[in-house]
Amino acid sequence: MKAMTLLMLPAFLLVDSGRPVHGQSAVEARVRALDDAERLAALQRDTTELKRLWSEQFVANGPNNKVVADKRALMMALVPRSSYVREVEFIRIEGDFALLMGLETLIAATDAPGVGLVAGRPTRRRFTHVWRREGDTWRLYARHANVIPDR
Repeated sequence: MKAMTLLMLPAFLLVDSGRPVHGQSAVEARVRALDDAERLAALQRDTTELKRLWSEQFVANGPNNKVVADKRALMMALVPRSSYVREVEFIRIEGDFALLMGLETLIAATDAPGVGLVAGRPTRRRFTHVWRREGDTWRLYARHANVIPDR
């Protein structure tokens, strides 16, 4: 329990109101807020919210080394999580695209050996997200994640 509490602590520090902070553009603040909303939707397995946040052309290269370009299949494959923390370490906005890279740590609620998850055990992954401006909002266009092996 203590370990889970320590893992969840950074989640409170990463909550983004969507307002720019010092040195951050309004677009960057918006994309960061949407990325955190996507994290929360994945944690809660909220497919309605994910449909809103994911582009119709969304594609993911997952930790199982498979590329999936079917939004519905990706939503159906979401593994239940008891914790999901994401730390954005790099962001670049170029025109209609935003690139985010960083570290995410999740605790699966059930085993999912196909994607390297063991229930109750923290799994650390490197991730890359590509967000694309679509109309008056931004949508997650592409995602890559890979598990960082335990030492």
